[in-house]
Amino acid sequence: MRLLITGGAGSLGSALIEHFSKQCSAIAVIDNFATGKKGALPPGVEMALTEGSIANQDLVDQVFNDFRPTHVIHSAASYKDPNNWNEDAMTNVVGTTNVVKASERLAVKRLINFQTALCYGRPAEVPIPISHPTAPFTSYGISKTAGEAYVRNASIPSVSFRLANVTGPRLAIGPLPAFYKKLKADEPCSVSTTVRDFLDMSDFLSLMDIAISESAPVGIFNVSTGEGHTIEEVYRAVAKHVGKAHIEPEAINPPGPDDVVEVVLDPSLTNEVFGWQAQVSFSETIARMLKWYDENGITDIYSHLQGNN
Repeated sequence: MRLLITGGAGSLGSALIEHFSKQCSAIAVIDNFATGKKGALPPGVEMALTEGSIANQDLVDQVFNDFRPTHVIHSAASYKDPNNWNEDAMTNVVGTTNVVKASERLAVKRLINFQTALCYGRPAEVPIPISHPTAPFTSYGISKTAGEAYVRNASIPSVSFRLANVTGPRLAIGPLPAFYKKLKADEPCSVSTTVRDFLDMSDFLSLMDIAISESAPVGIFNVSTGEGHTIEEVYRAVAKHVGKAHIEPEAINPPGPDDVVEVVLDPSLTNEVFGWQAQVSFSETIARMLKWYDENGITDIYSHLQGNN
């Protein structure tokens, strides 16, 4: 397997490099390091690294021509500035079309795309079934949903995974790193009344082991535990871990105008079709993530929400 990973310096991408390194004859990575870091790339893993944007068609075509991938995992995404619609559109739409067309041209055996759960917008039912209509209303959600449509219509075997909040090494987005960093620095934390689902990286990778196979199902699937937990639960778990369980949140706020009250995905179809199910509990998932922060620290933290960057 010759594996090309876009966005390889992000949390998911770097974990995938590490995970698949022993199964691949070669690995290539494209990343512009807008949110990922070069230091996040696993040490000791040989890879062909190209720094640049997937929105650059000539760059994408050159990498595909030189590397000749047999499998592609499309993990690159723009989300760090909710007001930069152009960047989101260029990376998440144009960039995705570049990856899809290059994959088709080389008859790639497997194309895997990662999609945000925000594609559903404000859901009419929770847990959100895969049949739920897409209704994104943020730049990130809109552009990722448009990009996914190109993946769905690719002429090669492709799968798009709509992901819960996957937690694991180098996670730099969401409430977990934000609470940890602020509480360690004795800074006040505000908590929203929202509910999210959290998936441990080991469960995510166990699904990827199945999905990368050329005989695996194709289509669109939710990836989640199917269980929702409040952001206040996350805060209290972090506060307890760092020895500050007695510190109450500065405020508990309703969702902002670009946020969603409850995002919990229904993974039942995924469980059935892939023969897969998440195994790690919420408490263990959070504990593993916090232990990693203890050992490695946190640098930048990003958010797709207004006012949280």
